[in-house]
Amino acid sequence: MDNIGFIGLGNMGLGMANNILKKNNDLNVFTRTRSKLDKLTGGNVIEHDSIKSIASKCNILLTCLPNIDASIEVFLGEGGILEHSSPETILVDHSTVDIDTSKLIWEKSLDKSIYFLDAPISGGPEGAKGGSLTIMCGGDSVAFVKIKHILEMMGTSVVHMGGAGTGTGMKLVNQLLTSVNTVAAIEALLLADESGIDVKSALSVLKTSFGYSKMVERNVPYFAKKRYENSSAPIRNLEKDLKIILELSKMLNLELPLTSKSLEIFSETNKLDLVEPDMSAISLYIKDLGKNE
Repeated sequence: MDNIGFIGLGNMGLGMANNILKKNNDLNVFTRTRSKLDKLTGGNVIEHDSIKSIASKCNILLTCLPNIDASIEVFLGEGGILEHSSPETILVDHSTVDIDTSKLIWEKSLDKSIYFLDAPISGGPEGAKGGSLTIMCGGDSVAFVKIKHILEMMGTSVVHMGGAGTGTGMKLVNQLLTSVNTVAAIEALLLADESGIDVKSALSVLKTSFGYSKMVERNVPYFAKKRYENSSAPIRNLEKDLKIILELSKMLNLELPLTSKSLEIFSETNKLDLVEPDMSAISLYIKDLGKNE
């Protein structure tokens, strides 16, 4: 019987862990914020007080961490996962990092006969809660086949992209489109609103038109109700991802002008006096641009 573990109960990880609990019943968990354990429901939570404890116990260990530094520390740092995992363990990182970080952890895992999959996710907190995530995996195909049934507890689209780093690469492609399409969607909604068009009516038309994108549908409720703060999908996450994408594009000698402009817009919006601003809050920054001309 597999001993499954999960590290990282943030906006995404909490919903993911709950879905494993509902479908697997048992789940080993480590979190530095113990109050988050109260939000785990539907199964038997086995709490651990250290990475050493959970890594020593589990033969399948999933993580969902906030940034590159956290992934490197948790996997490769002193007292980290690789220090305490056994050979043949399957490690899965759902974090959005850069390709080099995913490949580094994979290489260090390989040295210890441990499997590592980079498996970032898309679908937002709603998808994490509903078990409808898209999960993009890079790494050993044998390990992927072994744990696909576990990933399907959290996602409805689970795809093996190729070797180490390809899952992360695919997530960066997705984040580029998410960012650029969000900027385009907000510009369109501003144009509609300022022209006297009800944005919900605009959405119903766009759903059957070439101009539609998921980011139009996602942002209409936030734009209509001006729900710009305390977001579960804050701008800082996209800002982080866009910086990673643009670093990668430099390495590949690619110019990404729309991506660069999107980063500028998100970064400037993040400087506004807002608490955890939502991506739709860029409407405030864009609208102010017209006032300054």
